[in-house]
Amino acid sequence: MPAKGKYLLNDQELKQEALYRKFSCISQYQPLVLLLGLSMLSCAVLLILFFSLRLSAQEHKAFVSVVSCGLCVFLAVFVLVCTEVLSQRWRRLLGLLVWATHLSLGFTFIFSSGRIWPWDQVPFFLFIIFTVYTMLPFQMAYAVILSVISSVSHIIVVSLRLTVFNTSNPCPHLTTQMLSNAVVFLCGSVVGAFHKILMERALRQTFKDTLSCLSSRMKLEIEKRQQENLLQSVLPVYISMKMKLAIMERLRECKDKEEQQRLVKDNNFHSLYVKRHENVSILYADIVGFTQLASDCSPKELVIMLNELFGKFDQIAKENDCMRIKILGDCYYCVSGLPVSLSKHAKNCVKMGLDMCEAIKQVREATGVDINMRVGVHSGNVLCGVIGLRKWQFDVWSHDVTLANHMESGGLPGRVHITEATLKHLNKAYEVEEGNGHERDPYLKEMNVHTYLVIDPRSKDQTQNKSTAIKPRVNDGLKMRASVRMTRYLESWGAVKPFAHLQSREGFPTDAMVNGKTRFKDIQLRTQQCPKITESFDESLEEPFSLPAPPNNTYKNKSQKSKFDEELHNEMITTIDELSSSKQWVKSEEIRSLTMWFTKKELEKQYRAIDLPGFKYYIGCATFIFLCIFLVQMFVTGHPDSLAIGFGVLACVLLLTLGVCFSGHLQRLFPEKLASCQWLPAVSEAVVKRPCVRLPLATIATAIIIIMAIFNLCFLTPPLPAQCSTDFDRSNSTSAPDTADIVLYYLPYSVYSCILALIACGVFLRMSFELKVLFLSGASAAYYIIIFYSQEHLFTCYGRALYPTHNSSDSLDSVLMEAGLIKHPQLMSCIYITLFLVTMLLISRHNEHCCRQDFLLKNKNRTEQDEIMTRENLNRLLLENVLPAHVAARFVGENKKNEDLYYQSYDCVCVMFASVPDFKEFYTECDINKEGLECLRLLNEIIADFDEVLSKPKFSGVEKIKTIGSTYMAAAGLSASPGQETNQERQQAQIGNMVEFAIALMGKLDGINRHSFNSFRLRVGINHGPVIAGVIGARKPQYDIWGNTVNVASRMESTGELGKIQVTEETSDVLQKLGYSCECRGLINVKGKGELRTFFVCTDMSKQQGMGHS
Repeated sequence: MPAKGKYLLNDQELKQEALYRKFSCISQYQPLVLLLGLSMLSCAVLLILFFSLRLSAQEHKAFVSVVSCGLCVFLAVFVLVCTEVLSQRWRRLLGLLVWATHLSLGFTFIFSSGRIWPWDQVPFFLFIIFTVYTMLPFQMAYAVILSVISSVSHIIVVSLRLTVFNTSNPCPHLTTQMLSNAVVFLCGSVVGAFHKILMERALRQTFKDTLSCLSSRMKLEIEKRQQENLLQSVLPVYISMKMKLAIMERLRECKDKEEQQRLVKDNNFHSLYVKRHENVSILYADIVGFTQLASDCSPKELVIMLNELFGKFDQIAKENDCMRIKILGDCYYCVSGLPVSLSKHAKNCVKMGLDMCEAIKQVREATGVDINMRVGVHSGNVLCGVIGLRKWQFDVWSHDVTLANHMESGGLPGRVHITEATLKHLNKAYEVEEGNGHERDPYLKEMNVHTYLVIDPRSKDQTQNKSTAIKPRVNDGLKMRASVRMTRYLESWGAVKPFAHLQSREGFPTDAMVNGKTRFKDIQLRTQQCPKITESFDESLEEPFSLPAPPNNTYKNKSQKSKFDEELHNEMITTIDELSSSKQWVKSEEIRSLTMWFTKKELEKQYRAIDLPGFKYYIGCATFIFLCIFLVQMFVTGHPDSLAIGFGVLACVLLLTLGVCFSGHLQRLFPEKLASCQWLPAVSEAVVKRPCVRLPLATIATAIIIIMAIFNLCFLTPPLPAQCSTDFDRSNSTSAPDTADIVLYYLPYSVYSCILALIACGVFLRMSFELKVLFLSGASAAYYIIIFYSQEHLFTCYGRALYPTHNSSDSLDSVLMEAGLIKHPQLMSCIYITLFLVTMLLISRHNEHCCRQDFLLKNKNRTEQDEIMTRENLNRLLLENVLPAHVAARFVGENKKNEDLYYQSYDCVCVMFASVPDFKEFYTECDINKEGLECLRLLNEIIADFDEVLSKPKFSGVEKIKTIGSTYMAAAGLSASPGQETNQERQQAQIGNMVEFAIALMGKLDGINRHSFNSFRLRVGINHGPVIAGVIGARKPQYDIWGNTVNVASRMESTGELGKIQVTEETSDVLQKLGYSCECRGLINVKGKGELRTFFVCTDMSKQQGMGHS
């Protein structure tokens, strides 16, 4: 049994097919209206001509009554269609009514006079057959059935009338004329079906393009929202908008995709996105005891702990109107009063500090882990913004920021340490006590800062209720590692994962669900005791330890896709519904109404140069019409030999044209015989791609068909019968041989050939509309001249022969009186040529309009696709400015995996800290340098130049982590795949590469010194070893690395010397193996590590030796 959906359409495909049917029905509205208008106009013109020529209504009452009724029917259907009184499903029934009315008119015209001829009303039935395919709202199967009914009914009715019901006056050449009629009808059916197939293919492609365009538009909106959220998750709105506009301009300028990916230009001066804010409060907070805890954590536990803790801090910051600036290891700092100034900025920061201490206290009590919070707050002014070209991170700079940092380091665990400036802004909102910060921090002593400790109002309540408070039951949990207890407890907070907002199509995280699981309600900070949290934790300790299972990615993606498909379906329904009768006639601003040209010259140029792979089929269809015309004329001609010669010559030229179009196919059909003709595919491709090749071929094919159509009429004129002579005695006509109607019966079929030639002008669907108008007008003018001037005597003679009269002076009027409008040879020919001329002009104009609209849609779709690509590149660039490229791939793209936290453990990563200590002395705040803004401009140039060094292929393995003030942090070895991590040679090469990068930074700084007349020197510390990498933070996701390796690298920089690179003993051993020279500095005291033997890398030697590891 076949799998479900293998042979049957699935629900989505069925919905799309139903949509296409609806779309197809609406697209057939315009041709139906045009046909109704043409039918009404034709009926009106026939009636006007009838009465203006003073024909007898009594003698032709059937003609007058049926044409009048037809006019009324067409008018009624026209009103129903245009007003959309009936629904679209009734349109097929209305089309059937129009077809039946046309058929009734046709048979009425045949029997409108006493005489019937084999060629009677063949053009009108050809018109019925052709319009069934091209203008009536029928599917192919219905169109074929109706065309067969139309053609067969004509042949049967006329044949029976001239044979079974006409025994007295048998019709000569009946068989050949009936065969000619059949060929004409067959030609009309085949060409009509050809036109319908091509139009349906184009319509289906337009439908797909419309779906694609809507899908692209929706995806573009999603990309825009994700882009906004992504940028605003890292930077404030007022800065992110400026930076986004700048990047968009660069992306538009970069045509090459690789250049778009790099997006680094060699500018002499870099943009500075920094703004000064006054009257703000800065909070620094550090988790005391976390370093020891982290050393016992697995990578997953560490990242979960940090994400949950800082996620909670972000929640507290939001509640207290504070903006988190940055996370530095286990240090968290934020500002209140940004970007909008707040009068309560000091209260907000103090309240946040107290809430953070309370949250950590809950963790300590619930888990038994000895951690605490040390918070420092200061109020003043800051410069805030972004510096550098890579890894943007919103930051703040000023002397007040430096002071706030020292307030944290000089504070006490579990307390909020504030300056006197902050105390003044509190307006006695909190009770304080002496802080004595100068005793714990030399900077505070040097600056003579008076500090205070805030008394938490909640501590009094806790003291009063101490006797009744239930102690946490953590004894059972002490059997677990501290990191496990922390992780288990913190996960109950349910912090949002980084970039969770990129999961949702709207670009925002849902409140009910977070990361595939129900989000816990925000934990309220207790005002008294919190026994419930402790009990729930203890109960969870009795259960086996397990982390929450990740969500079913496949199901999630499927549900998101189905939701997207549903919205796309609804959008398509709305779009189709908007294509009402009134909308289709609205003048397009992009297309000129008269010439159908685009208003933009560039678009017109592109449209005329588009490829036409179907052009060969146009020529093939034209060749079929040519053969039909030849057969029609061969059946009725009196000079078959001459006609065959003319046909042979013209056919050779046409077949040569056809061969040029199908030359590529010929090469594939006969590869051995045409092995030497390797140029044939190039010829076929030139026909498809070059209008200058197509136009001559189309002109030649059309000219050959037009010549063939008038071949019998102009080049093979038989000798005139005696009845056509002016001195012929009509009084004795009964005794004379009646030969005119026998000899000249080819005349109507010559006219029918001309009508088929007009149809041939319209088979070139995608050819220039003005060229088709030229062909149609020129051919019609030639036919009018032939009928009314050059061969006028033949048509007059034929009319006299068909309707003999004894009044020779008034023979034309008497023939018209007896025959009527649509049986008079000359008038009939003129009427039907005009009818098909107008029909083909309307169809050609409609086709041209559809083709141009289709081109506009594809062009719009292509533009939106390019914009989507630009947006995706921008999203990727933005994300890669937050995360390394290999990490960013997890959060953006089709295979994004942003449901889980990202963490990775590395065995060997080289970490570098490079600072410009002199910048602290250089930085001053005065009116001359705009309160420090110009100093930051120079720092921006330094960092941006350092970032440009990273763009060199040589340093592709070096990843910038962050900047901390004037310190630049980078790491090498983070992008290594799991198989490469244990490669010792590669690990050693990364260390050498990092040294080369540090040397390059020194060179860059020397160049800046020469241009700015400064004497800055770089102080570098490098270490290598195991690290843990991860992404933390929900509101502002941040990539960071942690571990002893990072801490030691930082100490190597802070204890180093200017202009030198200090490394540990282990790192120096690797460098010496790589050919670098290292000088032993001796033992130095490193905070938290005791005494370590360190080395200075001899940078001059390293420059001379180059990269030995390469």
